[in-house]
Parts: sequence; structure tokens; C-alpha cells
Amino acid sequence: MRNKKNFILTTLTVAFISCFTYVISQTKPVIEPKTQDTLTARPSIIALPTDSVFTDKGLRLKTYKKNAHASYYADRFNGKKTADGSRFNNSKYTAAHKKLPFGTRVKVTNEANGKFVIVKITDRGPFVKTREIDLSKRAFMEITKSKGAGAMKVTIETIIE
Repeated sequence: MRNKKNFILTTLTVAFISCFTYVISQTKPVIEPKTQDTLTARPSIIALPTDSVFTDKGLRLKTYKKNAHASYYADRFNGKKTADGSRFNNSKYTAAHKKLPFGTRVKVTNEANGKFVIVKITDRGPFVKTREIDLSKRAFMEITKSKGAGAMKVTIETIIE
């Protein structure tokens, strides 16, 4: 009885290793495309293999977070001091984030329609646990799908200067 169990276990192990080896042998290595260094043949998006930094129309971007929840400041904060010492203005392109340094510029893209804005981090927040970024009302309304919405899913990318 014991020999039969050992035989079955050994057979299953050999079969598993054989299948795994076959799958690995069929996987093709990823070959990076060659890029040209001339100004005449420059595509609008260039993928750089190092730490997922890429260029989009002259901006060097690094993905910070996908599927992040964004909301916007209420009008009652207009004119109040922000955490970096400036005065908040709902008609400017600014945002609040819990961790990103003040002055960081980020590209915020609405995942539902692809529209994006570039905002500057000037404040801390949002203080709702499920939200990642608070946009000024102008920035939010520019990229929202529905003007009646108060939140949306976005992708946040930091702009590397």
C-alpha cells in the first residue's frame, strides 16, 4: 500500500515538473523595441524600460496610482489657507494629497473618458478614507463625465521634472 502511494506521488510530481518545464520553454523573451535618437522621427509616446517612467507629449510621467478615487473641494474652502501656506482658489488647477510633496505636479486622468488635467499639490487631504486626491472644482469639472458627480476613478501620474 505504501509503495503504491509513493509511486502515485512520484508520478504526479514528475508530471507537474514536466508540464512546468514545457510551459517555461514555450515562453518567448521580451525584446525591447529599438528607439531612434533623432528629432525628426520622434513618436508622441516613448516607453522607457527603467522604473516605468514614460514620456507623453514632452512630459516625463511615472504612474503613482491607478483606480484611485478623486473628489473636489467644496466652495466653502475658497480663500482659506492651504497646508503649503498659499490661499486656496477653486478656479485654479490645484489638489490635495496625503503623501505627495507640496509643489509636485501630477497628471490626473479620468478612467471613464480619458480626459486629464495637470494639477499642483498645495494641500493635505482628502480626509475621507476611501479618497486618494481632492481636486479643485475647476480641475474636477474639466475631466468629469457627469457634472453632477462628486467623485470619480482616476489614474494619478507624477510629472518628473
